[in-house]
Amino acid sequence: MKCKNKNKVISYSKARKQYLKRIKKDKILVLFWQIALFVLFLGVWQLLADNGVIDPFFFSSPSRIVNTIIDLGRDGNLWIHIWTSLYETIIGFIIATILGSFIAILLWWSEKLRRIMEPYLIILNSLPKIALGPMIIFWVGSGTWATVVMCVLICIVITTISMLNAFISCDSDKILLMKSMHANKFQILFKLILPNSIPEFVSVLKINVGMSWVGTIMGEYLSSKAGLGYLINYGSQILKLDIVMASITLLCILAALMYFLVSPLEKKYKR
Repeated sequence: MKCKNKNKVISYSKARKQYLKRIKKDKILVLFWQIALFVLFLGVWQLLADNGVIDPFFFSSPSRIVNTIIDLGRDGNLWIHIWTSLYETIIGFIIATILGSFIAILLWWSEKLRRIMEPYLIILNSLPKIALGPMIIFWVGSGTWATVVMCVLICIVITTISMLNAFISCDSDKILLMKSMHANKFQILFKLILPNSIPEFVSVLKINVGMSWVGTIMGEYLSSKAGLGYLINYGSQILKLDIVMASITLLCILAALMYFLVSPLEKKYKR
């Protein structure tokens, strides 16, 4: 019996190692193809531009984008634009996430308030936020805070709706069990509802990373003297599309960095 049990443990151990090895190979293969496709895309793009198949004036090229970024960096203004957009995005991201989660808690706390406010949330979510641009400028003036407000407006409704759905979807049997143990609403909130909604909160963070950058660029389009959105608008006005493409490239890099900072939380709090 001992030999059999020992053999079972050994065979299981080998199977486990093979499984982990296969998973590692799959990850490496996926990463390889992701990089390969990206490099292939850049190579084909550069080749088409060099051979005149596409007009570099309208479509730019990887080499022109790199040269434009280097030129902007030499002037020293590029870092101001990057920092401005990053600062505005982070501030808007934090305010929208905290405030949206707080509003969701209030709506969960009072069912009557939730029923009153639900139609307004749906209307606000469907409203094109860019339409509020002129009003935002009148309310807070032009510049950084106008961009931050635009960023918050885009993210806050999505945060509120997503977190509220997470709170409501909590297992009702668990809530009844806590009530039967004489738990008050504060205890139910902090010991059950909030811990249960952590995976959804992480998903909201990932969504808000992209949406906050959308809000920042929209805000900088409306009224800004610095930022990547300003650079995109400026490049299009003077018909220098290399500046536009360089700004979009930097925007993608910054958004990816923010996403990769948030994504490890998904693995940690995955159900």
